Amino acid sequence: MNVLIDNSGLFVTGFKNTGILFVISAFFALILGTVVAGMRVSPAPAMRAAGTLYVNAVRNTPLTLILAFFALGYPKLGLPEIGFMNAAIVGLSLYTATYVSEAIRSGINTVAVGQSEAARAIGLPFMQTLTLIVLPQAFRSVLPPLFSVFIALLKNTTVAAGFSVFEAGAIRAYLSERGEPLLPGLLWVAVIFVVLVLGILTPLQRYLEKKWRVAR
Repeated sequence: MNVLIDNSGLFVTGFKNTGILFVISAFFALILGTVVAGMRVSPAPAMRAAGTLYVNAVRNTPLTLILAFFALGYPKLGLPEIGFMNAAIVGLSLYTATYVSEAIRSGINTVAVGQSEAARAIGLPFMQTLTLIVLPQAFRSVLPPLFSVFIALLKNTTVAAGFSVFEAGAIRAYLSERGEPLLPGLLWVAVIFVVLVLGILTPLQRYLEKKWRVAR
């Protein structure tokens, strides 16, 4: 407990930045993943091919390499500087979007084909069929796997510590510099992550499942 109290500033700042990384990355990953899932089920072969290529290329690339590119390679391209924090957000968003896409695509496949056929029968184009008929039903069925992806994202934010982003994953290094015992510090980091998952993400998942189950 002394390690936590004596270094409370480190823990507060580290987990505050972790929260920022998580929330913003989850937001953009959800949007991009939904778009890519739509591409994967599009009737246009070019769209399906582009979506498949993105998912297979990014999902099979280690997250560390993706963050390394944005932290170390991106600045050498002569493009506008975005800073290490923004670079980590971009990398995490692009990486997580592939898993979000696959989760949503699995939900799209659970929607009865008759729903899409009925929408087309009344003249709705593909985009309206997808956004108005299919996706609202798909999201209801993919909440558990989708939240599993977000829980993985929360833990993946610690990789950003290796690229000059001060978040929960970097607490260990700062404790070491201060001469604090590392094991208690790492245990407190683990405990706080468990609290975030069990105290925030899991109740939110259950709330949405209950709300949408009633609406259905």
